[in-house]
Amino acid sequence: MFPEHRPRRLRTTPAMRRLAGETTLRPRQLILPMFVAEGIDTPRPISSMPGVVQHTRDTLRKAAVDAVNAGVGGLMLFGIPKTRDAEGSGAIDPDGILNVALRDLRAELGDATVLMADTCLDEFTDHGHCGVLDADGAVDNDATLRVYAEMGLAQAEAGAHLLGPSGMMDGQVGVIRAALDRAGRTDTGILAYSAKFASAFYGPFREAVDSQLKGDRKTYQQDPGNVREALREIELDIAEGADMIMVKPALSYLDVIRAAAEASPVPVAAYNISGEYAMVEAAAANGWLDRERTILEVLTSIRRAGADMILTYWAAEAVAWLD
Repeated sequence: MFPEHRPRRLRTTPAMRRLAGETTLRPRQLILPMFVAEGIDTPRPISSMPGVVQHTRDTLRKAAVDAVNAGVGGLMLFGIPKTRDAEGSGAIDPDGILNVALRDLRAELGDATVLMADTCLDEFTDHGHCGVLDADGAVDNDATLRVYAEMGLAQAEAGAHLLGPSGMMDGQVGVIRAALDRAGRTDTGILAYSAKFASAFYGPFREAVDSQLKGDRKTYQQDPGNVREALREIELDIAEGADMIMVKPALSYLDVIRAAAEASPVPVAAYNISGEYAMVEAAAANGWLDRERTILEVLTSIRRAGADMILTYWAAEAVAWLD
């Protein structure tokens, strides 16, 4: 009798579907990116990212504690300084907003979560690029590496468990690893933004960090069409000492996540970025999508592609929806 095979038997009840499920999504796999701004008295909403704010130091502490108590696996911190300069000097200043916020959270949370820091200059430079510029206005790779080494040390001393070099400079992981090891910071890990693409989906993030960027970052972020290049970058970062690697963005690069997961001997992260967040929020606000179902489907798709962990602005909320 036809049909002889009936896969629907494994979809008959919620319990059966749960038992036969292939991809799991757990709170520990979700990392919450957070923004903290210098010189504000109350949280500042980010208009293109409904529900996300630039925190004060006090509200950051409370929101971080709440997220950790809810079960998120980690926190990724971005700082927005009040003033900027061409060298991004606020990034290495022990009293700069990102470093004081890291100290705040490490004092508040200790080792109860994994505290991560964005190790990049774009928030701190008055030109908005991820590195220092040469006389011709181009990003100077090797001069930038020297600043990254100092920035990484400052973040480690402030309490970060993991550093997140995201500038896509050649050699950034090796330079930071060597600086950490020389300083005796051998337990501080590196989550390398190894495959970070020059994406149109970063738009809302530019508002979130009050970016000063003019032009683009195509000379250092990757071409969206290149997957072999992404795998080469991942291989190089692992050879230089990366403890984890990341693919960013996530949804338009699920194939890259899969390729990274198949090739990488270290855990793979994916960043569900601001534009991906904004699209879903806008569609849900207009009644075009079921918000909760869509969010969980998005996050599950990233896990299914092979990501071991996901940075997502929905982390603190999504953990409450998971088994």
